[in-house]
Amino acid sequence: MDTGSSFLLEFSEEQRAIQEAVRDFAVSVLKPVVMEYDESQKFPFEIVKELAGMGCMGILVPETYGGSGLGYTEYALIIEELARIDPSVALTVAAHNGLCTNHILMHANEEQKRKYLPKLASGEWIGAWGLTEPVSGSDAASMITTAVKEGDEWVINGSKTFITHGGVGQVAVIMAVTDKSKHSKGISAFIVETDTPGYIVNKKENKLGMRSSDTCQLMFDNMRVPAENLIGVEGEGFKQAMKILEGGRISIAALSVGLAQGSLDESLKYSGERHQFGKPINAFQGIQFKFADMATEIEAARLMTYKAASLKDAGKPLGNSAAMAKLFASEVAERCSNEAVQIFGGYGFIKDFPVEKFYRDVKLLTIGEGTSEVQRIVISRQLLDK
Repeated sequence: MDTGSSFLLEFSEEQRAIQEAVRDFAVSVLKPVVMEYDESQKFPFEIVKELAGMGCMGILVPETYGGSGLGYTEYALIIEELARIDPSVALTVAAHNGLCTNHILMHANEEQKRKYLPKLASGEWIGAWGLTEPVSGSDAASMITTAVKEGDEWVINGSKTFITHGGVGQVAVIMAVTDKSKHSKGISAFIVETDTPGYIVNKKENKLGMRSSDTCQLMFDNMRVPAENLIGVEGEGFKQAMKILEGGRISIAALSVGLAQGSLDESLKYSGERHQFGKPINAFQGIQFKFADMATEIEAARLMTYKAASLKDAGKPLGNSAAMAKLFASEVAERCSNEAVQIFGGYGFIKDFPVEKFYRDVKLLTIGEGTSEVQRIVISRQLLDK
């Protein structure tokens, strides 16, 4: 049983430079247009293009394939800084890098990598990743989308739901059942170009939060995919997907830390400007205690997140580190965004102030890439060695 290991949070000069560059971009370029994209629900193509120019769309991809060749620590730093200003854009970057792109990077063959990774890493193409279905959420192995081999093609039929970038991406990694009798060991993964006949964007979701991040329902109607687009070997798709989600927990933890920090930042600023009973509200102990609790929990969540990232970078087993970081950080973000709205009072309930959006965006973090309940199952099973 992994009970943890010593860990020191210390960033290199290069990592600090990346952090500062993304922070400057988020404040100067992203912040002025956050609510414009949120209200319109338009995908921020121009923002993504600028982030691609900074190397943020191929963070984990080696330079050989046109990527930035960075690690999970840098990845977490980038996501955290974006999320302090706009969690929606942070989610877009996390989903592109950590799901579709990372699946191809980790599990595809050399020919597939050379064909797809340069376009994904440059931001020329945006990647989607299809696991969840209307009938299978947390129980992902119960999917019913099928892929049947016909000659030198796979014919895919079925549907997916809650697919990030399903409507704006040019390539997707899709999981489908190739042998129903084998349950999770009968699921395979395929690279699908979204202009393939039979790839149908059925519905763009109208969401509570993360509204500029594209989320769609997909349908596959006799969609024919070349046999060479199978990732790895037949029947390994579910196992591959679980490995991808393990790393994805780190990015959602980082996103949660950023959102929580953004909530605290805005609350600290507002509390010095808002006066009641003849003094700023940050002079009241009730408000001060909220800040103390928020800051303490954020620091703990940040340490857990970067511990998991450092283990991943070192190639060491994650144990429960990623699941614990995702669970704790996402629930800390919920509490901090809730406290931020409380500190703002009635102003926290209107769209003129950023905490209203943090409060809406945060709920996805305890649901996406494994609910809090699933994280608790993962953690407890590791503890019990089951």
